[in-house]
Amino acid sequence: MDGTVLVADDDRTIRTVLTQALTRAGCKVHATSSLTTLMRWVGEGKGDVVISDVVMPDGNGLEMLPKIAQDRPGLPVIVISAQNTIMTAIQAAEAEAYDYLPKPFDLPDLMKRTARALETSARSPRREDPVEQVDGPEDLPLVGKTPAMQALYRLVARVMNTDLPVLITGESGTGKSLIARAIHDFSDRRTLPFVTVTGADLSDLEGPARVLARVRGGTLLIDEIGNIEDEVQARIVRMMDVPGEHVPRFMATSQGDLAHAMEAGRVRKDLYYRLGGATLAVPSLRERVEDIPLLSEHFLIRAEREGAPKRWLSEDAKELFRAYSWPGNVRQLENAVRRLSLTSRADEITRPEVEAVLGNQPDTGPILRGGDSEKLGASVARHLRRYFDLHGTMLPPPGLYGRILREVEAPLIEIALDATGGNQAKCADLLGINRNTLRKKITDLDIQVTRRRKLM
Repeated sequence: MDGTVLVADDDRTIRTVLTQALTRAGCKVHATSSLTTLMRWVGEGKGDVVISDVVMPDGNGLEMLPKIAQDRPGLPVIVISAQNTIMTAIQAAEAEAYDYLPKPFDLPDLMKRTARALETSARSPRREDPVEQVDGPEDLPLVGKTPAMQALYRLVARVMNTDLPVLITGESGTGKSLIARAIHDFSDRRTLPFVTVTGADLSDLEGPARVLARVRGGTLLIDEIGNIEDEVQARIVRMMDVPGEHVPRFMATSQGDLAHAMEAGRVRKDLYYRLGGATLAVPSLRERVEDIPLLSEHFLIRAEREGAPKRWLSEDAKELFRAYSWPGNVRQLENAVRRLSLTSRADEITRPEVEAVLGNQPDTGPILRGGDSEKLGASVARHLRRYFDLHGTMLPPPGLYGRILREVEAPLIEIALDATGGNQAKCADLLGINRNTLRKKITDLDIQVTRRRKLM
C-alpha cells in the first residue's frame, strides 16, 4: 500500500496496532486520540484515507463526516465503532462513510478495506439535506455484535435508499418487522406512510385499491407472504406492476424458505421473482448466542425506563440465558426479561428465578445441538450457507478462508487442550501436528492454556 492514513481512536492499543500494521504495509501514519487534531490534519491537506472511531473524548466521529466532505471532497473515511447496533451502520451509510466496521474488527479485513480506499479516486455525491433523526437506538431492539448481525446491518444500510423490493426471512420473533420498519424510517420515504397488511386485507377485489390509497407512495409491508392464498398472490403481483407517480416500496416477511415454497407450488413464481430484489435473512437468537447478554441488558434498561425497578442478571442467570434455545427468539427473550424485572425479589436476578420463568418451555438440547444425527460437515455447510445468505446478492468480505479456519481452529484446539489436561505434547499428538506448530497457533489465536481440566 502507498499513501498516508490518518487514524483517530481514543484507545491507545488500537492506535498502536493500526500504526504498526499500516507502517509495515508501506503507509505513512498519523495517529491521534483527538477529533480536533484529526480535523486540523484534514484541513491542512494531510492524509489519503481516514480511519476514525465514533465515540471520542471531544466529539462524535460520524458528525465530522460532513465537515470532512466539505473540506476534502473525495477523502475516504472508514468508520470503526464499538457501538454494535443497527443505528451505527445506518448512520455511517447515511453520512456516506467509505466503509464501516464494528469492533472488535478483523485486522486483515480492515487492511484490505484500507488498501481499496487508497485506490479510490472519487466518492459518491453527498446529499445536501441533513438526515432527519427518527428513532434513537433505544427504541430499536436490533442490537448485536455478532458477525451475523453486523452483516445484516450492512445489508440494511445498502438497500435502505433503493427502490428494490425487500424480502425479509427468519423465524418467528427474530425481528423481521422491526427490520422493515428501520429500513423505512431511515429511507428517503420516511415522511410517507408505512403500512403493514396481511392476506385478509387483500382478500376482496377492492382490497388492493384501498391499500394503495393508504400507503400513498410510502412503504407497503406484506406479512407472511408464504401463507397467502394463490388468488391473493396474483393480486399482489398486479399491484406491484401498477405504474404511477405514487408507487410504494414493497417489502414482505416470511418465516419459511420462500424458494422451497415456490418449488412446492405454494408461492407463485411471478410473485417470488418480483420480491427477490433483496433478501435479508434474520438469524435466530440461538445462532447469535453472544448477543443474548447485550439484548437482556437492553430490555432491563427499557423496563426500568417504563417504571420497573433497576435490575441486573447474576452470572449464573446469564449463563442459563446463553444455554437456552429461545424457540420464540428475541420476542420471547424480551417477555422473559420484562417478567423477571417485575417479579425478581432482589435487584440481582438469580438463576432459580430464571429457571422458574423458563421451566415450562421445550427442552433445549436437540435445538442447541442441531440434531444428534447431523454430521459435522453438514452442520458446517449449514452455517456457511447462512453466512452467505446474510450477504444477499453480495459476496462476503475478502479473506473468508482465513476467517473460517480461525473459527474452526480455535475451539478445536481449546477442546483438545481440555481433553488432554493442558498437556501440549499430548494435545499436539492428538491433533496430529508438530508441537511448535501448536504453540504458534495457541499464541496466534490467543488461546488461554492455564487451569485446563481433563475431560476424559
